[in-house]
Amino acid sequence: MAEATASLPTAAQPAAPSFADRMVQALTSRLVIIVPYLWLLLFFLIPFVIVFRISLSQTAIAMPPYTPVFSLQDGLAAFFDQLRELNFDNYVWLTEDPLYFNAYVSSLWIAAVSTFFALLVGYPVAYGMARAPAAWRPTLLMLVILPFWTSFLIRVYAWMGILKPEGLLNQLLLGLNIIDTPLIIMNTHTAIFIGIVYSYLPFMILPLYSALEKMDYSLIEAAQDLGCTPISAFWKITFPLSLPGVIAGCMLVFIPAVGEFVIPDLLGGSQTLMIGKTLWNEFFANRDWPVSSAVAVILLLLLIVPIMIFQFAQARAQEQGR
Repeated sequence: MAEATASLPTAAQPAAPSFADRMVQALTSRLVIIVPYLWLLLFFLIPFVIVFRISLSQTAIAMPPYTPVFSLQDGLAAFFDQLRELNFDNYVWLTEDPLYFNAYVSSLWIAAVSTFFALLVGYPVAYGMARAPAAWRPTLLMLVILPFWTSFLIRVYAWMGILKPEGLLNQLLLGLNIIDTPLIIMNTHTAIFIGIVYSYLPFMILPLYSALEKMDYSLIEAAQDLGCTPISAFWKITFPLSLPGVIAGCMLVFIPAVGEFVIPDLLGGSQTLMIGKTLWNEFFANRDWPVSSAVAVILLLLLIVPIMIFQFAQARAQEQGR
C-alpha cells in the first residue's frame, strides 16, 4: 500500500520566479509611479525653476532682457558665491506697488464669482444629464463637449458680436420692446463673467456629471419614503454625495480663470485689472521679465499652496475615518 501510494504522481509545484522575472516586475511597478513624476518634473518643476531664476535677476538692455543668476559656467565655487548674493528685490517691489496687489485681489474675486455662476448653471445641467435615459446620455455629453471643437478665440469674438451695443442681444431686446436703449455690457465685469462662465462651463459640467451619474438614486427614494421632501433629500443626500465633483469642477474653473488674459482683454476692455493682463504688459510692453516672473511665481503659489493644504487635510480626514 505504501509502495502504491509512493508511486502516485504528485501535483506539480509552481516554479519560483527567477531573478530576471522579479526585476522586471519591480521595474514595471516602479515605472507606473515614475511616469507621472517625470511628467511633473519636465513640464512643471523645471519650468518653475526657470521662471523663479528669472525672477531673481535684474533687468538689462539685452536679449534676453535680464542678467542671469547662479550659472554653473564659472564653476561650483562661483555658483555658491552667486547663491549667497541673491536678492529678492523684485518681490519687495511687488509689495510696494499697489497695482499688483489690486490685480491679485481683482483676479481672485472675478474668478470666484465666475466659478460660483458656473456651478449655478452647470449643476442643473449635469443633474439633468445624469437623470436622463441611458440612451440619451452620450448625445448630451457630446453636446457639452461640442464647443471645444471650435477655436477659443472665435467663441470669445462671437460674444463680442453678441454683447456690444449694436450687437445681437440688444437688437433682440429692442425688437421685442423690452428695453428702450441698448444695454452697456461690453467692457464691464458682467461681460467677463459671461465669457468665463461660457468658456469654462464644460469643465464644471463633466466632473459633476461623473459624480452624479455614479450615485445610487435608490437612496433618494428611501429618504422620500421616510418623509423627506424632494428639496430636503437633495440637500441631505444628492449634494453631499456629489461634493467630489463640485470640488473638482470648481478647481478646474477657478484656477485657469484667475490667470485668464484673453477674455478680460477682449470683453472687459483696457480698464479691467487682472493679473493675466498685468503679466502680459510686464512681459511684452515693459519688457521687465524679472518682475513679471516674480508675479507669476506668487500667482502659482497662491493657487498651488491652498490646493496642497486642502488635499493634505482630505487625506488626513480619510485616514482618521478608517
